[in-house]
Amino acid sequence: MSDTVLVTGAFGLVGSATVRALAAEGRSVVATDLGTEANRAKAQDLPSGARAQWADLTAPGEVQRLIDEIAPEAIVHLAAVIPPPIYRNRALARRVNVDATRTLVDIASAAAEPPRFVQASSNAVYGSRNPHRNPDPVRADTPPRPTELYGQHKLESEAYVRASSLPWIVLRLGGVMSTDLSALPFTMDALYFESALPTDNRIHMVDVRDVASAFAAATVADAVGEILLIAGDETHRMRQGDVGAALAAARGMPGVLPAGRPGDPDSDDDWFITDWMDTTRAQELLKFQHHSWPEMLDEIRVQTGWKRYPSRLIAPLARAFVKRQGAYRGAPGRYADPWGALSARLGDTSIDSAPV
Repeated sequence: MSDTVLVTGAFGLVGSATVRALAAEGRSVVATDLGTEANRAKAQDLPSGARAQWADLTAPGEVQRLIDEIAPEAIVHLAAVIPPPIYRNRALARRVNVDATRTLVDIASAAAEPPRFVQASSNAVYGSRNPHRNPDPVRADTPPRPTELYGQHKLESEAYVRASSLPWIVLRLGGVMSTDLSALPFTMDALYFESALPTDNRIHMVDVRDVASAFAAATVADAVGEILLIAGDETHRMRQGDVGAALAAARGMPGVLPAGRPGDPDSDDDWFITDWMDTTRAQELLKFQHHSWPEMLDEIRVQTGWKRYPSRLIAPLARAFVKRQGAYRGAPGRYADPWGALSARLGDTSIDSAPV
């Protein structure tokens, strides 16, 4: 076994930050992902101590070569198809999210010296959460109840990892955010997606740098066999409608996001797959919470700088544009119908027939 940490999905938002965090600690890191043109360009900026090795995790032969050549001490498994793209290609998403995880676990388990396996999961495993009927934050022992495809995939993958012979840790992530807004996708689907969510849905945000710190710490922490909830401190406990509004205001465009619809207080299913999280145990073991929500907003204001002032001039035009992308534009109703709206545009969001 080498002293190397293998990071899958290494050129995504969380993957890139995790590679940087590990390298900053002096760790040897192999960053693996698909060898796309975009990823190869990003690889030019890898920090000292990290190198890229391209592999398709849905191809068992490539996974076998990866493990044989690297003999990692630990694997941080981040590769995944996430919402909203997951709903447009359900078959590919299952191959990546579930089948590839099983392949990686099986091959790592058969290694001469099996590595520690840190599995990235999500609070989506708890499914839709009506805050009127579920006042307490979710805990690691809160029973999972996936209500859409992504949560199902993550719970299936968790179960396979936990049933393996590997020394494992599962990290369930909240709403990951970066102060570098250029790192976040801006698409028409993303605008539509956000507008479909209940504005009073509870969401627990977290700085991507703190997520990276958690993953780096999990490769060595005395936490084997634990499920840990990764989200920011209490300043990150938000309502869905407040997140985008605060980010827009920090960029100099207050009021650019039209008011959305609240969730139905009498329904358990018409809510999104986020909630506040009890991070006490995770913080105790991993000590990862370093950036508060107000501090993140301050960083965005500083980075935006003088551009915040001309942004105010275009805010009315931007608001009109965003309003036209809304999921409920011209639709009757009082409450949000997130799964109906998302399925109508992005594809079937429901759980598939594979067993959980």
